Amino acid sequence: MRDTVLIVDDQSINRAMLTEILKNDYKIIEAADGREALDMLSEHADEIAVMLLDIVMPRMSGVEVLAELDSKKMTDIFPIMVCSGEESLDVIEKCFGHGMADFIRKPYESEMVLQRVKKFDSLYRARIESNAKLRQFANVLQNQKKLLEKQAEKLKTENKSIIDALGTIVEYRNTENHNHIRRVKAFTNVLAIHVMNEFPEYHLDEKKIEIITSASALHDIGKIMIPDEILFKPGKYTPEEFDYMKSHTIRGYDIIVEISDLWDKELMEYCKQIARSHHEKYDGRGYPENLKGDDIPIAAQIVSVTDCFEALISESLYKKAYTFDVAFQMILNGDCGAFNPRLIEAFRNSRDEFHKIAEESSEDSATDAIEETNVDL
Repeated sequence: MRDTVLIVDDQSINRAMLTEILKNDYKIIEAADGREALDMLSEHADEIAVMLLDIVMPRMSGVEVLAELDSKKMTDIFPIMVCSGEESLDVIEKCFGHGMADFIRKPYESEMVLQRVKKFDSLYRARIESNAKLRQFANVLQNQKKLLEKQAEKLKTENKSIIDALGTIVEYRNTENHNHIRRVKAFTNVLAIHVMNEFPEYHLDEKKIEIITSASALHDIGKIMIPDEILFKPGKYTPEEFDYMKSHTIRGYDIIVEISDLWDKELMEYCKQIARSHHEKYDGRGYPENLKGDDIPIAAQIVSVTDCFEALISESLYKKAYTFDVAFQMILNGDCGAFNPRLIEAFRNSRDEFHKIAEESSEDSATDAIEETNVDL
């Protein structure tokens, strides 16, 4: 049971202060330097809820401790909160780079320390629970796949069911609206058909378009690993929060890889490409890898356009919805970043079909809202 805080500081008075703040809510163990902390972790790793870590210590600094724990993937198991009077931004950036969850500056304010420890303890517990559910879900899907692996048509149906099931999970973590994935899929299908017909050099065909359309449902699957406090934050992100938010691309890729044995290989490849690269930009100014031009997979390029357009016409925590005409022109003008000029041409030629999808989905949303109101009554 994770109910223990490990306090790591070479000054006994600092350890005593933190112990006094936390002792009513957690068990406390202490280490006087980084090397002792690592030794204690080897013995108590399954008990640690939070580590409070000083930076400047003998034998092994806090930055060195973080680097070692990061290399062992332990920064994902429990939050490591650095408590220090350190002023150097370079050192603080290194700590964040090695997986530090939070930075608490000395001298301590008791209530603030307690609340931040509880907050990050809660966030990490929720993430671990989500990971466990995801693994359980993957095991269920694996068992289903074994039953169907000799039946090609049933396997195809099962792949779509996996996409739909995971897509439903993602939908409930969406900050725009619950039509987002449905509309992204519809827009993706239309745009991909135009690309196939107008730009044969991309070698798209009907089968690939069907797979890309299905795979587009999982473009934001990595968001299920983003804490609510960041994902649903109504205000502006801090640089650290924005970097964490951007990591949903890599986290989504990792989730798909984790359950890749369940899927048709071609479908899996498109899902990985789209999850990882749908925020790349044609001029190299996107993320996570700053890919440029057609180094970005065409499937990810298509979903990048449709995801961006759908977000523009949807109300979210951060903005009101733009009108269809304004949003369409923003894409054409490059107001949302650089897109492939050929895709922009295909997008321009898709206007009528996009408009029809937007109108129909708006009517569906209004109907759903009426039905929900009637149920409440």
